[in-house]
Amino acid sequence: MASQKNKFVKIIIVITTISAAIMELIDTSIINVALNNISGTLGATLEDASWVVTAYAIANVIIIPLTGFLSTYFGRKNYYLASIIIFTIASYLCGTSSSLWMLVLWRFVQGLGGGALLSVSQGILFEQFKPEEKDIAGGIFGMGIVLGPTIGPVLGGYIVDNYHWALIFDINIPIGIVAALLTWKFVEKHPEEYNIDRKSIPIDYTGILSLTVGIGALQYVLEKGQSEDWFQDETIRYLTVAAIVGISLFIWWELNTKNPAINLKVMKSRNLVGSNVLTFVCGFGLFGSVYLFPVMVQRVMGYTPTEAGLSMIPGALITIFAMPFIGGGLSKGIKPIYFVFAGFILFILHGYTSSLATAEAGKWWFTLTQICRGLGTGCLTVPLISQAVVGLQPRDMPYGISLNNMFRSLGGAFGIAIMNTYATNRFATHRNDLISNLQGNNPLMTSRLDGITQGMIAKGLNPLAAKQAAYGNLDFVVSSQAQMQAYLDGFLLISLFFICTVPFMLMLNNKGMDAETRAQVAAAAH
Repeated sequence: MASQKNKFVKIIIVITTISAAIMELIDTSIINVALNNISGTLGATLEDASWVVTAYAIANVIIIPLTGFLSTYFGRKNYYLASIIIFTIASYLCGTSSSLWMLVLWRFVQGLGGGALLSVSQGILFEQFKPEEKDIAGGIFGMGIVLGPTIGPVLGGYIVDNYHWALIFDINIPIGIVAALLTWKFVEKHPEEYNIDRKSIPIDYTGILSLTVGIGALQYVLEKGQSEDWFQDETIRYLTVAAIVGISLFIWWELNTKNPAINLKVMKSRNLVGSNVLTFVCGFGLFGSVYLFPVMVQRVMGYTPTEAGLSMIPGALITIFAMPFIGGGLSKGIKPIYFVFAGFILFILHGYTSSLATAEAGKWWFTLTQICRGLGTGCLTVPLISQAVVGLQPRDMPYGISLNNMFRSLGGAFGIAIMNTYATNRFATHRNDLISNLQGNNPLMTSRLDGITQGMIAKGLNPLAAKQAAYGNLDFVVSSQAQMQAYLDGFLLISLFFICTVPFMLMLNNKGMDAETRAQVAAAAH
């Protein structure tokens, strides 16, 4: 009877942790296909609406490396339960937001709550399995990690096409309530959680505050620099200084204080430095491309949000298919560097091939590019974590993995901001180039304008209104072509980032890991 009860509790905890993790992961991607609708409903530009994505990413970047400290300080169960509650309440407030900046604020709070749902869920899940069952637990959680981003765009597209965008956030409420109740009832505390002496746990206020100020200011500069004419704007100048001072103070303080919130001393490992740079670029490419693609196909090619979401499924499916083989290869001793190199090649192909698309490109074209991205993601995600800790002492592995995860999230935040700014800048450049080629004595342009004008007159417009409508139509065509070229330039920039950072692979330790070290990596990661 006791055995059946334990099995029931185990199933409940597995369902709870996987649901919480998937809920958090869905929210990283579900919003991308809704940005057009959100910007229109709330009266904001698409560039400003991208803050809804960026704010969540910034919060994740700040909180992820602090989850270990917060779990120790508050107790893992308490922190996990509080994070679910914060995430759920923030989701409700996101759905009720009446202005863009109110939505951005609650998305930031939602990101702070969501930061624990992935890493802490993983730790709780793995405790339910025996050592010999860790591969099963890893497979279950790995499927959840891929399933979340897969469901997000499709679910978001369906909701936007058929309901109000607020439902994107409202669907978290019942899941969050159930997850909170099940956590409260079934997740057990560690024995040491009953006797936490918080007075004996030092809080690194300086490190946490400097990290928050530095990263937050830097993200604002990246996001708003283009629209505010960069250093011509006083706010941009002040926040650039704040970013430099904040990040510099954070690095110096964490390297010199006795009890740092994030142990940066592990960065003395050349292998970890190289791995983190490559992980940053991986996050940049993954989040940057996932941001660009749905916006491009909706704005330029006329896809509905649902079609945009469905177009991203092939990449996710190939990731799901590839991950067991990649994990099996790592467990058999294949060096992570081989998968990392393959992943870089695939991402370079993804960006370059995507940049060759035209407005008339069929869905099969993008299916192939999404497959490259999905396979590249599978080759980079787990292997880069494995590569990052090669050569580290077992006691330093949790710090190495924490920093590696932070660099991935930071790269994602940079990717979204830089792609947004770069696309805006390239749009202006391409539009000016196209307009400069439209000369009044160009017979092709004259013939096209006359044809459109006559068509408008045939529909009942007077000649003057028909002429104005013809010029409006020409302006729309020019803007569409400029937008398409700008987004394609963004994909090409992703490829260039990957190409430029290939030399950092020379910093990696190419020695394989024995079985004992792989077990230590798994334990540290969870």
